[in-house]
Amino acid sequence: MDIKIVDGDLLDQDVDVIVNAWNRNIIPWWLLLPQGVSGAIKKRGGYAPFRELARLGPIPLGGAVITGPGKLPFQAIIHVAGISMWWRSSEKSIRDSIRNALALAAQRGFRSIAFPLIGAGTGGGSEEKVLEFMQSELQNCDFDGEVRIVRFRR
Repeated sequence: MDIKIVDGDLLDQDVDVIVNAWNRNIIPWWLLLPQGVSGAIKKRGGYAPFRELARLGPIPLGGAVITGPGKLPFQAIIHVAGISMWWRSSEKSIRDSIRNALALAAQRGFRSIAFPLIGAGTGGGSEEKVLEFMQSELQNCDFDGEVRIVRFRR
């Protein structure tokens, strides 16, 4: 696995699939005001991924599901439930999200994937701790491709 840490915008990465740090999908998406990555996906990619996500039902904390990319140039979007119903992330939810997203990406044959800092921002985790958990968990995963961790910078 080739791991890169980059600064920039997740939606500008040249990868097969991106990861959206989502909630457990218990609250209907149309009642939420998506922020961060979800807000950017909605703004640039449209509502289609979220409508599809709603049809998939609740996601277990740390779980991962896949939808189409909407109007975005990726092959798909993997949505991970990295934050709880109380809008907080934990080391376990971050690690499980990484592992489950990579397993789904490998299963679908994707060769490159870009992650945001899962659980930072809305999830309440510090960038440093989240990055530490993500890098550590990636060392325990088997993925034959490129993995980018994108720290959001304008």
